[in-house]
This record gives sequence, structure tokens and C-alpha cells, in this order.
Amino acid sequence: MGNLNVAAVGTLGYAKDLGKKGTVSDITIYDIKKGQDTVSILEPSKYPERINSLYFCVNLAEMAVVVVDEINAAFGETLLMLDSANVKRGVFILRNYLTPDLIAPLIKDTVLVNYTYMADDPIQLREFLLGEASKVEAQGEGKGIVPIDHHFNVKGVGTVILGYVAKGIVNRHDSLKVLPTERTALVRSIQKHDDDFDVACKGDRVGLALKGVDAEDLDRGYVLTNDPEMKVVSELNVRLDLVKYWQSPIKEGMVMHLGHWMQFLPCRVTAVSGDARSPTVALSLEKPLITGPGSRAVMHYLEGGKLRIVGTVDL
Repeated sequence: MGNLNVAAVGTLGYAKDLGKKGTVSDITIYDIKKGQDTVSILEPSKYPERINSLYFCVNLAEMAVVVVDEINAAFGETLLMLDSANVKRGVFILRNYLTPDLIAPLIKDTVLVNYTYMADDPIQLREFLLGEASKVEAQGEGKGIVPIDHHFNVKGVGTVILGYVAKGIVNRHDSLKVLPTERTALVRSIQKHDDDFDVACKGDRVGLALKGVDAEDLDRGYVLTNDPEMKVVSELNVRLDLVKYWQSPIKEGMVMHLGHWMQFLPCRVTAVSGDARSPTVALSLEKPLITGPGSRAVMHYLEGGKLRIVGTVDL
């Protein structure tokens, strides 16, 4: 079976009652495993202080668990992030006597209208998530794309990266480009939830032991791939679809942050034209962006106060 990635948002610390604690950074990962079914629960450890913590969790997820203790600015921003990242599946857990009718106006005209409601019962939720994971079918075709989250050296093993398969499949002994560099790495071994495998498919969280590249040569957001359609760019000319709550005009000189896979890149608006609600913007990126066909990015403005999500762009 495949792995189900779930963003646990709304109330920090709720996921600790759901699974075994794993990697901790600006994302805390909790793992659930039952037989061949696995769930990776991702919690934004540094949110609401750092919007990228929320972005990375939501971007990685196929499903969300939204725990609501109160309706405030952070809750509203979380809803916008889930909608912008197009996370279509999820559940609400309402606490402190909150009711669905209070949530309904906030999720109108978003993908969150399809979310269901569950009781505040971690045992029931854990079984539900395992049930959803059992329905995941491994997608075993296409060129592999693995954005890197962590990278380090392991004595006796060499360079190891932790990440997830964004598209396609990765096989043991595959030779992968290390974008945006010119380096190439050989996949020596693949681990998923501490077990060895010969192949990893879309949605799998993986640890890859690599040959031919040092951990010091890597960075978070780098991409391992054998997909020839992948590209590295430093300039973009794209249409920006603004979220409905964004009221300020997009102006030349604004510095935004573009979120794509495990990249969160500063970029400057160098030109603006077209419709005010969906302007065409030229962006100059501080670091190279790694992307491929059909990708979407979420645009952020860190000086936006209580609203830091600007909108989305198709790359």
C-alpha cells in the first residue's frame, strides 16, 4: 500500500496523540503504521510565527485534519492555505462548543466545503486515517521527482536525504540529477518508515542513501530527478490569482515569497500588468526555482500582517 500524508493544523500538539514522533524541524512528523498501511502526520511546529512552516505541511499533504479551538486570524489563514494548495480532502474537529454553522461562511466557495466533521477522539481519528491509507494505491509509473527536506551524513552509509516523492517513481540504483546543481547521484538504498524497499512511489516519504554527492553539497528544496522536463529558472512571467481577501494592489518592487514543493524563495515583482484581481507579474527570484509542467505555487507576503497569503500562480 501507499503512504497517506496528512496535515494536522489548527491546534499545535494535537498530533502527538495520534502517532510516533519522528523528524522535528519547522515540521514535526508523526508516523502511524499498521501492517502495510502507513500515515505520515505533518504538524507546522513554527506556525503562526513562520508562515513557511504551515506552507510546507499543507503542500506535502493529500488530506488535512483541522482542529478548531477558536475562530481567529490564524484559523482563517490556515483555511486560505489549504484552499490555495488545493487540499481537497479533510476533516474538521470542533472543540469549545463550536458548531459547523460557524465554520460554513468561512469555507464557502473553497475546496474545504467537502471536508467532513469528526468527534474529538484521537483513537477514532487514528483508525479513520489508517482506513484512508489502506485505500491508497501505489502509483508506479513516470519519472521520479524527490524534493529534499533534510540531508546529512551517516557513518558507514554516507549521504542520506529525507524527502517525499512528488511525482513518478524512484528505484534503487537510479541515477538522479541533483537540481539546481550539475551533480548526479546514485540511489544506493530506499527506506520508508524504517523498512528497506526497492522502489518508492508518488506520495511516499522516503530516506534515500546516495552515492556521488556529499551532504554539504545539498540544501533544503533541492530536487532529485530523472525527469527531462524539469527546469531551473530565475525569472518568471505569470498570472497571479489573488485570494479573495487580498485588497492591496500588487506593485512593482514588492518582495514576496514563492512556495513550491520544499522551496520557499524570496522574489521581487519587477513588472505588473493586466487585471487588478489576476494581474500578470514579472518576478525576479533570489535563488533558482526548480519546477516542472503542471506545477502550482503559493505566493506569500511576509509584511502582510494577519494575511500573508497573496494568491497562487501556475508555473
